[in-house]
Amino acid sequence: QVQLVESGGGLVQAGGSLRLSCAASGRTFGSVTMGWFRQAPGKGRDFVAFISWSGGYTYYADSLKGRFTISRDNAKNTVYLQMNSLKPEDTAVYYCATTNLRLGSKYPHDYAYWGQGTQVTVSS
Repeated sequence: QVQLVESGGGLVQAGGSLRLSCAASGRTFGSVTMGWFRQAPGKGRDFVAFISWSGGYTYYADSLKGRFTISRDNAKNTVYLQMNSLKPEDTAVYYCATTNLRLGSKYPHDYAYWGQGTQVTVSS
């Protein structure tokens, strides 16, 4: 079993940056694909990005390419989400999650374990 704890959220002005972290416990971290999702108030959970177990393959939601970067440090059991040029529409609770799908997925139902989320608020 994997436990996930997100951190790094907060309030930032439009155009600013934040780096989210997701610390994982469990010996399987280095062998699973990790994903980030977000959920705005009153909306469903949207895919942001995922990264393969080695970090060698990443995939992003089309609308976020170029602004968001996912990375991981398996030695620290941590996955990161660097978010630049933030916009008010990026305001949401951000979640990290794990999937056993080696090729990853952009669908929440493919992810077995989830963190509690971290709030990101971007002011205009």
